[in-house]
Amino acid sequence: MISAESPPRVLLAEENLSYRRVMREALTAFRVCEVDDAATGEHAFELALKRRYSLFIFAFCLPDISGEMLDRLLAKAYPKVHADCHAAPPMVFLLKPEDGNEWQRLSRNARARSYVLLPPRLDMLMNATSGILPEKGMF
Repeated sequence: MISAESPPRVLLAEENLSYRRVMREALTAFRVCEVDDAATGEHAFELALKRRYSLFIFAFCLPDISGEMLDRLLAKAYPKVHADCHAAPPMVFLLKPEDGNEWQRLSRNARARSYVLLPPRLDMLMNATSGILPEKGMF
């Protein structure tokens, strides 16, 4: 349940600080949410175990682990740490143009909702998060 006290939280994992900043600002400007971001898969994993999230947005290529492997690990660990959750949140992948062919394989994951091309395509980000995060001004 979404309330004024606890808006949905997004966990964003992307190595590039500029990309993280642009996506965080776009999400908080156009969606009702709070965004935590991490430059590495390890930091994202630690954050996911500490807090509850409504959405994961992970780069396909992170400096220490692939976003796909991070998602697989969290799919198993997240419901065990957050006892009231039956599954990890939905997933949006960040893909570089050369990774674009990976989406067909990644989309087989039931939690994988969409992808956004890097550098961040804000139209794709807004489309990927619609239906998951409320638009600002809906309340």
